[in-house]
Amino acid sequence: MPPKPLKASLALAVGLALLAAAATAQAASPEEQGFEIAARSDRSDRGFGDNRVRLKMVLRNAAGAEATRSLEIATLEVPDEDVGDKSLIVFDSPRDIDGTALLSHAKIIDPDDQWLYLPALKRVKRISSVNKSGPFVGSEFAFEDFTALELKKYDYKYIRSEPCGEMTCDVVERYPRYEYSGYVKQLSWIDQEVFQVRKVEFYDRRGDLLKTLSLEDYRLYEDKYWRAQKLAMVNHQTGKSTDLIYEDYVFGVGLGDRDFIKGVLQRIR
Repeated sequence: MPPKPLKASLALAVGLALLAAAATAQAASPEEQGFEIAARSDRSDRGFGDNRVRLKMVLRNAAGAEATRSLEIATLEVPDEDVGDKSLIVFDSPRDIDGTALLSHAKIIDPDDQWLYLPALKRVKRISSVNKSGPFVGSEFAFEDFTALELKKYDYKYIRSEPCGEMTCDVVERYPRYEYSGYVKQLSWIDQEVFQVRKVEFYDRRGDLLKTLSLEDYRLYEDKYWRAQKLAMVNHQTGKSTDLIYEDYVFGVGLGDRDFIKGVLQRIR
């Protein structure tokens, strides 16, 4: 058993180390804190590989009238944080949009590559970089909202911590680094328990609040991956809203790069 002076010295060293760590944390700038919070959230989801999920899209106009669509989303993770993930959205109802599909290759600084297949025209249309802020199939989600939320697509700034429901959330501003985004900034609430985004406010190019996205009913898959089962987007400027209601995710379905090439779009139907 070590002598008491040695135990005291060891305790003092540990205490000094803890104080140094606390001082370092306090010295971090709001930008550094914001990035670390966002990175912790993003990296908590790394390693899922691929997944597929069916969902329902519910659109409401300002008067509350509803229209419903059904679709499927397939996602392929790209492990390199400097390269974005790939996704494919395919609608199967109602009949007038059956077969409509959106293929997205997320980028970091450059505009995302996106191609829209319109079965009525039997052609693939590339979505130009200046049109990604437009509404996707009449919903309150823009084309740019339907690509992977890549960590390095944004600059960050920690704002504050505050209660969010039964949890505590870190509030972080993020600023798109890529040109032609429809948003000048986004304000996100990230919980301190499982590090998931609970709410996002979107501000248009004039700096006005445009939309709020609420992410609800999180479930844990594969004992690792949290997924919100409902995304509710409200447009404050038009009074319209869109809900995305998810069924269960399926992971490890064997998707590869071949499933996310432009030629796949014309083979959907």
